[in-house]
Amino acid sequence: MQTSAIRFAPAATPHPTDSVWSVDDIEALLGLPFMELVFRAAEIHRQFFDPTRIQLSTLLSIKTGGCEEDCGYCPQSAHHDTPVEDQPMLTVDEVVEAARVARANGAGRFCMGAAWRGPKDADLEKTLEMVREIKAMGLETCATFGLLKDGQAEKLADAGLDYYNHNLDTSPENYTNIIQTREYEDRLDTLGKVRKAGLSVCCGGIVGMNETRRDRAGLIAQLANLAPQPESVPINNLVKVSGTPLDGAAELDWTEFVRTIAVARITMPKSYVRLSAGRREMPEAMQALCFLAGANSIFYGDRLLTTDNPDAIADRDLMAKLDLQPA
Repeated sequence: MQTSAIRFAPAATPHPTDSVWSVDDIEALLGLPFMELVFRAAEIHRQFFDPTRIQLSTLLSIKTGGCEEDCGYCPQSAHHDTPVEDQPMLTVDEVVEAARVARANGAGRFCMGAAWRGPKDADLEKTLEMVREIKAMGLETCATFGLLKDGQAEKLADAGLDYYNHNLDTSPENYTNIIQTREYEDRLDTLGKVRKAGLSVCCGGIVGMNETRRDRAGLIAQLANLAPQPESVPINNLVKVSGTPLDGAAELDWTEFVRTIAVARITMPKSYVRLSAGRREMPEAMQALCFLAGANSIFYGDRLLTTDNPDAIADRDLMAKLDLQPA
């Protein structure tokens, strides 16, 4: 397939990327007729990316359970009675071996997550060797370690970390309905530290947490108005886990999820939009619509921190059906 002309075609976005997106603007986009919205998003996607390419990332929990935060969606919180138990941090050798397997399966980026409010300096030192070893294998590196203190982002950057993930989760107005142990500004402060250290930002959110459409618009407005915009934007569909406060959340209609992907693409045209948690529950046709609407990254492998994810064989089969290739 000839794609270079599509990928590099010069075209203006319908909204300058250096201007402010209002919540009203984004709510209006979410309210467009479904087919029109997906079409607009697909057009914009082709202005900046090859639509036949999908970036593959693998996520590994290097420290599981026992987190002191009370995030209502998270089975790793010590505040909730869930099947996830507190476990010690994996060794460097265990993490490096997992990265080798991920690379052999076609992943281009390896992400590490740890269940804590933020890393103590001693914990951070252990992760730096992991970053160095994985970077030396030729993989892009990403970490999600919670709130960072002064100087920690710089240490991660010096070790070779490429991306730091720190999601905003939801709109500022809805935030206290989901989390009480940290402030929204705490998240923005960590993102500022990450940018100051020269790291790329991976930042997105979760939908399906009983939020309104306007809350989804508010989340996307926060992301789109970050300056610069995040290089990666993971959009998660809530995975309900027994024992968490959001286990009984109402099901989000699948079209609303696709709308969220499409509006993320329109408002952040140069970012990788990642189809993240909840993908295991999505039919193949729904995933295909998400790719059409501008998603061009997935988590690849059988686990996503503590919840199941489509395995690599199923992902390869789906990509073959859709004529998609690793980016």
